[in-house]
This record gives sequence, C-alpha cells and structure tokens, in this order.
Amino acid sequence: MTPTALSMTRVIRAPRDRVFPAWTDPDTLKKWWGPGPVTCPEAHVDLREGGAYRIANRETDGSITWISGVFEKVLKPSQLIYTWSVSIVPGDPTLVTVSFNEHPEGTQLVLEHARFADEAVRDMHLQGWGGCLDKLETLLQ
Repeated sequence: MTPTALSMTRVIRAPRDRVFPAWTDPDTLKKWWGPGPVTCPEAHVDLREGGAYRIANRETDGSITWISGVFEKVLKPSQLIYTWSVSIVPGDPTLVTVSFNEHPEGTQLVLEHARFADEAVRDMHLQGWGGCLDKLETLLQ
C-alpha cells in the first residue's frame, strides 16, 4: 500500500445480501452515511458500470459537502470499484474498492481507497470512513 492509500477491514454481522444493498441503495445509504454527527439528506445511485453516484454530507453547521463519482466495476454482491470526488477537496478523483466477502460471522468488508494527493487528505478520509462504517454496523446489527 502506498502512503497515499488507506485500507480498512471490518466484519459486519449481517449477510452480504444485506450489506451490499445497504451500500448501494439510496434510501438505505441515507440512514447510515456520514461520520459522527454528519447526516446524508440526499443520495443518488445509478448502480451499473459507467453509472454515477452523488451523496450529500450535511455538516453540523448545515453546509453540504457533495461526494460523487462513477462506478468502474459492479459485481453484485461481492465488489464495487468507483471514482471518488469530494466537492471541498481539489484535485483528481481518487479510487475506492469495496469487497464484500462471506465470513462465518457475516460479511468481511474490505475497503481500499487510493490515489490521495497527500497524507493529510488520506487521514481525513480514514477518520470519515471509520465513522461511516460504525454507523453501518449499528444499522445492520
């Protein structure tokens, strides 16, 4: 792994036929997306290779940060690869790979996020992803 990439693994205590749709269904995304007090008032997902997504992060001050990208690979229910752009972070899109692996306790979720411009932006995303995954675990337990 390069210094400007991150990798996280979590076991979600739910089968992947619940975890994968929670990651890709707009109505379900709105229930868990956003670290800590950040909420998701709007989500759009065109779940196909070449399809776009757009997710709103509402900050505690009411401001909205948009996350958007395009799906490069969609393998239901095992893997997603998509580009990632954040409206407040300048530069080229980064790349997210999420694998949903069967596990005796549910689903092993492996998230890899690469191509960050620098370590500070990577570290900001590491905290954000951790908070999002905490909420996903809570929702699906």
